[in-house]
Amino acid sequence: MPSLHKPQKPTFTFEPLDKTKHDRAAFFCEHEPLNRYLREQASQDVKKRVAAVYVLTPDGKTVAGYYTLSQYAIDAGSLPPEATRKLHVPKYEKLPATLLGRLARSREFRGMGIGEMLLVDALRRSLIHSRHIASLAVLVDAKDEKAVAFYRSYGFVVLPGHPNRLFVPMQSIQQIFPEIAAEVSEP
Repeated sequence: MPSLHKPQKPTFTFEPLDKTKHDRAAFFCEHEPLNRYLREQASQDVKKRVAAVYVLTPDGKTVAGYYTLSQYAIDAGSLPPEATRKLHVPKYEKLPATLLGRLARSREFRGMGIGEMLLVDALRRSLIHSRHIASLAVLVDAKDEKAVAFYRSYGFVVLPGHPNRLFVPMQSIQQIFPEIAAEVSEP
């Protein structure tokens, strides 16, 4: 009689991209520019320190998904007036932010909540890093309307005049991770 075991869902871990360890060539998502970036450009961006690339892997080799983080400066005038009031933004021309440059999930892992796992880790990591390098918000340039809807469902707000550029204030991210927020707060 065949065994009635349910296949186990893999345990995933986040790791910095390692071109000698992670199988970038096998990664395939629905957007060729995101595939090409991981295969051809990501390790160069890491080497040149223009992006930090994190992969989600079930086995230390397979890339189930990835995202990139970089420092960024927001033009203060591009923020919605209600956000600047609510956040008590200083009257600077440029404000520090974190750019979530790319986020992609492998088609092989569709339907497993990988996109959410990637986003949550990116936000958590951004909040932790904001303790050491100031960041008012996390920004993202969504590639299409489906991506805009995805980010909006997690509290991102569209920047006026930039329909695919969204942001979420670090204050909002702190509410998601109260244990980190307590470490970030001034004593």
